[in-house]
Amino acid sequence: MGASAARKLWDRVTVFDGSRTWPEAMALVTGGERIERLVRVAELGPDERASCELMAGGGVITPGLVDCHTHLVFAGQRAAEFEQRLKGVSYAAIAAAGGGILSTVRATRAASEDELVEQTRPRLEALIADGVTTVEIKSGYGLSQNDELKMLRAARRLGAELPVRVLTTFLGAHALPPEFVGRPDAYIDEICKRMLPAVAEAGLADAVDVFCEHIAFTPAQCERVFEAATRLGLPVKIHAEQLSNQHGSALAARFGALSADHLEWLDEAGVAAMAEAGMVATLLPGAFLTLKETRLPPIQALRDAGVPMAVASDGNPGSSPMFQLTLMLNLACTLFGLTPTEALQGITRNAARALGLQGQAGELAEGRQADFCLWRIENPVELAYAVQSGRLRQRVVAGRITHGAPESGVSP
Repeated sequence: MGASAARKLWDRVTVFDGSRTWPEAMALVTGGERIERLVRVAELGPDERASCELMAGGGVITPGLVDCHTHLVFAGQRAAEFEQRLKGVSYAAIAAAGGGILSTVRATRAASEDELVEQTRPRLEALIADGVTTVEIKSGYGLSQNDELKMLRAARRLGAELPVRVLTTFLGAHALPPEFVGRPDAYIDEICKRMLPAVAEAGLADAVDVFCEHIAFTPAQCERVFEAATRLGLPVKIHAEQLSNQHGSALAARFGALSADHLEWLDEAGVAAMAEAGMVATLLPGAFLTLKETRLPPIQALRDAGVPMAVASDGNPGSSPMFQLTLMLNLACTLFGLTPTEALQGITRNAARALGLQGQAGELAEGRQADFCLWRIENPVELAYAVQSGRLRQRVVAGRITHGAPESGVSP
């Protein structure tokens, strides 16, 4: 039996499996790339224990974390806009003056694919060091066919070069590029007739996103993108109800979207439509904090309707320059009122569902791929309670330890 197929044991651990915390000490056994057993310590006999290589004892194990909404690939930075917002200038006003997304578009267009890979790498490595094993990366800072493809290729390269699963999302309908000023419908034509087919032909996108907002695109324009994506067999998702209620979530529900994201202005009809369609509500507390928003997403209405809630970093250069997913646990609890368990579900099981990966990521169960994290804490709630680096003891992807090492001096 090769080293990759050896049976490995994590003993006397507290387990959060993506849904709940097990009430007693557990043992997790892997065989090769898969979880072989997740059992109570008392059920693991001495012979079976002796057949396993001990990786660690004690601590908390969670599924590998899933960041289901990021804009990691970009060039440049927008620190000056941060100062403007501190002085009271709104996000919408900055965008109207040519800043915001378009300032990042200029820098991203000027960067080569290699430069984008190198500038993005530290941001992705920060998420990896925070326990993320699956991450979604959107395009949307190119806004031309060549530059959008360049962004998506850079994201795919990073997934191939680093120990993390990367899913890519085409977000051509993110903002109106300067060459289409005053002609938004013509740009939607460009997306539907040229850009989307090119992206699909190259196999560079796992989903298609749109920004449905008064500073971006109308519901009718977003619907055209959804229709084009559906014809190409690509699932859709939406930035919706962040700054106003454009009823984008209900529109996305008609197309069976994976998720609607932001949702501060979501109304009861939108909640009902999402529930009926089986969509995920992705909450982005980093953007809420950075933009000093005051209108909360309708958390209780989402709970009551049974809409799964994911939590993501929204890591981007303008509205959420934050690349630590465990920070979002704390913010989701303190700003939005999620319980720690809901927040943990939001960056594991529900985040995987928001990417169409239910049954593949975000949960610990026998037979699943062994993607999980061992934390230097005593209770999973501590991940939400404290904002602190250095708690990750081991990060395991497909049964292989990518961070940390087997710990000596521990006996089962």
